[in-house]
Amino acid sequence: MSDIVAAAVKTLNEKLNGEGIDGSVKFVIEDEGAVRIDESGASADDSEADCVMTANRETFEGMLGGEIDPTSAFMSGRLKVEGDMGLAMKLGSLLA
Repeated sequence: MSDIVAAAVKTLNEKLNGEGIDGSVKFVIEDEGAVRIDESGASADDSEADCVMTANRETFEGMLGGEIDPTSAFMSGRLKVEGDMGLAMKLGSLLA
């Protein structure tokens, strides 16, 4: 597991505050790995998910740190979303 994925798992679990989400979302960080969020929280996991979001490292770190708005990243093509769009939109508040 890359350092970026490990840090993302830690940060997302802190933001989730011990809660999970209904459904599953996978963040694919190009050239780094994947983070999956489900009812158990965040983990380094590349298994199938209801929604898959793909971004490069810089975009992902910017969204996680609150410097990049996920909606803006999607609209500009820096964030690709496949699957359940409603679930992706719910995660916007988690990343903020």
